[in-house]
Amino acid sequence: MAVTAALVKELREMTGVGMMDCKKALTETDGNLEKAVELLREKGLAASAKKAGRIASEGMVDVFVSDDNKIATIVEVNSETDFVAKNQLFRDYVALVAKQAANSAAADMDAFFAETWEADAQYTVKEALSQQVAVIGENLNIRRFEKYEKAGSGKLVSYIHGGGRIGVMIELACENEAEELVELGKNVAMQIAALNPKFASRAEVPADYIAKETEILTIQAKNDPKNASKPDNIIEKMIVGRLQKEMKEICLVEQPYVKDGDLTVQKYIDSVAKVVGAPISIVRYVRFETGEGLEKKEENFADEVAKAMA
Repeated sequence: MAVTAALVKELREMTGVGMMDCKKALTETDGNLEKAVELLREKGLAASAKKAGRIASEGMVDVFVSDDNKIATIVEVNSETDFVAKNQLFRDYVALVAKQAANSAAADMDAFFAETWEADAQYTVKEALSQQVAVIGENLNIRRFEKYEKAGSGKLVSYIHGGGRIGVMIELACENEAEELVELGKNVAMQIAALNPKFASRAEVPADYIAKETEILTIQAKNDPKNASKPDNIIEKMIVGRLQKEMKEICLVEQPYVKDGDLTVQKYIDSVAKVVGAPISIVRYVRFETGEGLEKKEENFADEVAKAMA
C-alpha cells in the first residue's frame, strides 16, 4: 500500500509521534496503520499517546535573554512529577523551549506548537514535545510563554526562584544602560517573585477594580457591629484609609522594599536613578509560578504501591 501524506498525518494524530518517524514506520509496514502503531510502540515512540491524559501540573519556569538584551522570553513547561522537573534532560529541553519562544512570532499556543522546532527542523514544536514525552516517560505540556522585545533604551532582566518554581521577567526604561540596572532589575524581580503585586503602580489600577473594592469594603464596614453608631462620613473615611492600605499592598512601587523596609520600591528605584544619572521606570513585568491555577494530581503512595504489586 502506498504511503500517502494523509496516511502519515493520520498516524501522527493517533500517536503524537513526529512526521518522519511516522513515515518510516508506515514504509516498514507497507502502509498498515495498526502495524505501524505497534512498531512505534515497540520503539518507545508511541508511548506519548497513552500519557497525554495524565495531569501535568509540576514542571518548571525558565527564561531566555538574548545576548544583545533586545529580546527576553519566559516559559512554563509542565510535567507530571517534581522528580522529572529536576531531571537535567527535562531542564535542558525547557531551555530550548525558552530559546524557541525568543524567535517565535506566534500569537497563541496553537500557532507556537505548529512552528518548526529550531533544535531539529524535521519536527514541529508539538512533535518535538511528543518526542520528549516518549524519552522522559511522563506527560509534558508547554503551557504558556511571553515575549518582550525592548523598544528603547533600558534593560531586560530575569530572575528564577526555587530552581524554576517561580520566574519573573522585567523591562526597565532608562537612557543610561548602566550595569546598575541589572542589579536593580534582579532586586525588583525578587520583590515581584516574593510578594506577587497585581500592578506596577497605582496609575495601572483599573477604575472598575477600585470601584469593586470600594463596594466590598463598604459592605464589610456597614456589616461590622462596631461601626453601627458611626456616621456615614466617618465610615467613608475608614473605607478610603483601607483602600489606600490595599493599594500599597498590590502596587509594586508602593510596597516596602524587601531588602530595606525603610524604603518603598519606588524610593529604591529613585536611589539607583541618582547613581546612574537618569530616570528609571518599570515598563512592564510578568511573573509565572509553576502550576498556578492547574489541578494538582493527588495520589496515595501506599495505594500506588498496592496497585503496582497487583
